[in-house]
Amino acid sequence: MKHVCSVINHSLRCLILLGAFAALPSLADDYSETSQLVRANKFAEALTKVDRFLVTKPADPQMRFLKGVIQRNLGKPTEAITTFTKLTEDYPELPEPYNNLAVLYAGQGQYDKARQALEMAIRTNPSYATAHENMGDVYARLASQAYNKALQLDSGNTVVPPKLALIREVFKPNLANPKPPAGTTVASVVAKADTLAAAAPSTQVPPSKPAAPANVSAAKASAPVVTPAPVASQPTPAPVDNNAAKAAEAAVNAWAQAWSDKDMNKYLAAYSPNFSPSGKQSRSAWEKDRRDRILGKSRINVSLSDISITVNGDQATAKFRQKYKSNALSVSSRKTLSLTKQGQQWLITRESTGN
Repeated sequence: MKHVCSVINHSLRCLILLGAFAALPSLADDYSETSQLVRANKFAEALTKVDRFLVTKPADPQMRFLKGVIQRNLGKPTEAITTFTKLTEDYPELPEPYNNLAVLYAGQGQYDKARQALEMAIRTNPSYATAHENMGDVYARLASQAYNKALQLDSGNTVVPPKLALIREVFKPNLANPKPPAGTTVASVVAKADTLAAAAPSTQVPPSKPAAPANVSAAKASAPVVTPAPVASQPTPAPVDNNAAKAAEAAVNAWAQAWSDKDMNKYLAAYSPNFSPSGKQSRSAWEKDRRDRILGKSRINVSLSDISITVNGDQATAKFRQKYKSNALSVSSRKTLSLTKQGQQWLITRESTGN
């Protein structure tokens, strides 16, 4: 399950918030300076700076999120849970605090609470891939507990042990090293980091590369040498349809503009009739939720950058960085849209965040 900036279980996805209001340079400096202290493992100094900041701006969601990050790194999970819980109460539209609560609960073995927190994260953003992945990890842990209980009640059961062994094998690295070693830097434990609206690129903590297994050399030494089979000649790929790529990109930009304009007719029309919301929401419930969220904001601005379009026949994939700004929230994340061509239109069939 992935967390803020300190890993409890290495299978959990790590998130870090270094958000800022781009229109306020003075705030950006505070966020940048605080994040640099966190990256240098100067957590006590960073916490002092955060508390000083929050005296004058107690409602700031980005700095409060970062406070929870720091508290966890200082070995104060109970205080971090309090910080993130209060953040979910004041900003229920943010899925990240729910996710981080789940990781903290999981670190304490409170998997039911972790599951409930992740359900809220997914309800808040059904396309939140990180929360879905973490939910899978939590269910696996709950399954492990249930299988162990079954064996306690019926030690002669021959069906349960293979299932339990499979789960233990999946989490074997975590069981061997459930916590990061002392002195681990923030950057070294960020697995696939989603970043909430950084004011400047320099303030973002880049994702670290996963460490190689300790036995990798031995594995290579003992592995048999395999001679690759001759590679058959491949047909020359069809030329890229630039017109189709441009049309798909135009559809994505029109979708973002409709979102910014709060034009619900155009926004919803950008989705294919075959679009299925993530989670257990029905299409009608999803549309109602989107109307409530979008029309409930006094202003919205959605801008896209680093757009990459790939087209394969009547299917296309768009990957980009999305910057979302509303009344008091600024969020930046990676996003992927799957589109299909229906008639002369490219329509969205699937969307995911954090890819």
